Amino acid sequence: MSIKSQNVTIEELLDKIKVYNDNKKDLELVKKAYEYAKEKHHGQTRITGEDYIQHPLNVALILTTINADCKCISAGLLHDTIEDCDSTIEEIEKLFSHEVAMLVNCVTKINKIKFNSISEQMAANQRKILVGLSEDVRVIIIKLADRLHNMRTLYVLSEEKQKRKAKETLEILTPVAHRLGINKIKSELEDLSLRYLKPEAYYDIVEKLNKKKTERDESVGKMLNEVSNLLNEHNIKHEIKGRSKSIYSIYNKLNKGKKWEDIYDILALRVLVDTEQECYLALGLIHSKYKPVPKRFKDYIAMPKTNLYQSLHTTVFGVDSSLFEIQIRTYDMDKVAEYGIASHWSYKENKNATLATKDSMEQKLQIFRSIIELNNETNTPEEFINSVKKDILTDNSIYVYTPKGDVIELPEGATPVDFAYKVHSEVGNKMIGAIVKDTIVPLNYKLKTGDIVKINTSKLSKGPSKDWLNFVATTQAKAKIKAFYNKINKDELITQAQELLEKEIRKNNLSITETLSNKNLETLIGELKLKDIRELYTSIALGKYSPAYILKIINKSKNPDKKIIKETNSKKTTNMSKNEILVDGINEIKVSLSNCCKPIYGDDIIGYVTKGSGITIHRSCCHNITSTEERLIKVNWNKEVGKKYFTDLLVYTNSSDNLLDIITKASSNNIVIDSINTINKSDFKTYSITILVENKTKLDKFINDLYNLKEIDKIERILR
Repeated sequence: MSIKSQNVTIEELLDKIKVYNDNKKDLELVKKAYEYAKEKHHGQTRITGEDYIQHPLNVALILTTINADCKCISAGLLHDTIEDCDSTIEEIEKLFSHEVAMLVNCVTKINKIKFNSISEQMAANQRKILVGLSEDVRVIIIKLADRLHNMRTLYVLSEEKQKRKAKETLEILTPVAHRLGINKIKSELEDLSLRYLKPEAYYDIVEKLNKKKTERDESVGKMLNEVSNLLNEHNIKHEIKGRSKSIYSIYNKLNKGKKWEDIYDILALRVLVDTEQECYLALGLIHSKYKPVPKRFKDYIAMPKTNLYQSLHTTVFGVDSSLFEIQIRTYDMDKVAEYGIASHWSYKENKNATLATKDSMEQKLQIFRSIIELNNETNTPEEFINSVKKDILTDNSIYVYTPKGDVIELPEGATPVDFAYKVHSEVGNKMIGAIVKDTIVPLNYKLKTGDIVKINTSKLSKGPSKDWLNFVATTQAKAKIKAFYNKINKDELITQAQELLEKEIRKNNLSITETLSNKNLETLIGELKLKDIRELYTSIALGKYSPAYILKIINKSKNPDKKIIKETNSKKTTNMSKNEILVDGINEIKVSLSNCCKPIYGDDIIGYVTKGSGITIHRSCCHNITSTEERLIKVNWNKEVGKKYFTDLLVYTNSSDNLLDIITKASSNNIVIDSINTINKSDFKTYSITILVENKTKLDKFINDLYNLKEIDKIERILR
């Protein structure tokens, strides 16, 4: 059940800290942080009506329940002083140290972000929270404590805000607390979230639990005594606790279709012993007296969870034929299970105790590395959050082994290819086969918990197959396969651009070595404001600059055309040379192309006489000139004048990874792409493309070439 917000004094806070840390210097730091925060928040009140200082005090108190260090607790006391007061990060650093200031600054950054829409706000805020983990895990610890106290006082907000906060907490913060192993905070956050999201379900479970509480307590008491006597008979020192199931976990099981009477672990015991060996001895004794339920035994000691949780789980037929879930673990394992990553913050005088946790901390921090990788490999906040939920925060994980016995965690449905990329990018790129439990398996084989996976690689491998994208389960593997091909395609474009430029140089009877000297290239990159030579060649390949124009800059001709021809969609019309369009019976008149239909040479066209602005040229099918026949005039293209024209296309696709193919087709057709906008960012993308093309014949050829791509569904010329 949830704990209510309480009025806390600094003395109570210090007493809680002294239980696990009585270092006077540390306690003075906390006291100093409290005095500073109290002064800065003086006169401020919360919506609940209490003095504002009660919020940071409660946050600090929550941090003591997981034995947080005093710098973390000090940052918890100070976490709102920058956002809500006139404090500066420099002032906090000067008074409390760089470490405390960094923690306060990171929490402030997370809390300050504001966005226009709820969906974008949630996704990007979640992204910031998760990526914030990578700098220092204590940032998220403080955030979790901050959210927990806010959830305890959520009743003061409107129903809409209650549900929004509860949803965000349940979807992002509680899974993070779970992965950090902080069960104390996670369970209460889950119960409070359910209370506001599904109040009827929440109170229904509470009522059912209360109805049978006496009967349940009696059964648990009997079972506890019997198990305790059994262990005493065999001289196993122990402690046994009755364990209450969280309301949210009961709700989850009911929601998955289980009946109330089928939820075994409403009746539960936790057995604590001194050593790992005694865990297995206790398990054997319990199974010898009480019949275990088949397929309900789990050994998390031999195979710990990613958050380092270790315990033996079994379900047995106990007293009165009731089902009991029993957890058996050591005292140290229990500490990890309750406090998670915080259990490693050692205050023992023996410095080796801290060093002993280094390896386990390294395992724990792998989640942060995974999050950073995903952040770099995804494009939008929504895509990032979906990836994190699927690949990192999922409960449906499998655990497989490398041949050396290292445990690799993957989402359910993962394949040997996912495994290979989880080990290392190059292992995935050079992969040619997989062996699972000494048997060769297909690359789309679905791995299972306990599988031992060996990846066969070859230096001769040309890289991953695009077909792998059809069956890999992790975003990480998909992103790395796509990155491999994007690099290849980009390299091909650069090679193509080099050939085009060298061809232009030979055409002008110039030396390639002299023309493309380091000095000339540096001048060129500087003048065009490019990053490096690769960006220069990419720009040529995409048609942004022609080889002839590049050569003009290098040769510094007397009248270089330094401005790149670039039309924008915001222009109403494009001015034409006076002889480009032939108007019957008129030799000299201002003529311009309409921007609504953007006619190009070869289109059927019609002229529209405007008042004071000459004649505007439209395509004959343009809907803007259908009802204005009295002002229409016959016009024709002048065959003697050749130039390129802008026109707009809508390209509908059936995939999300096709942009480079479209650009490559444009380049091979000598068509310049002026701009590309993605107007539909779902799985099937639609692009609005403005191109520069000589005539309709070349446009038709380009469109036909695009249709040869299997991912292209439909192409339209835009009529505005």
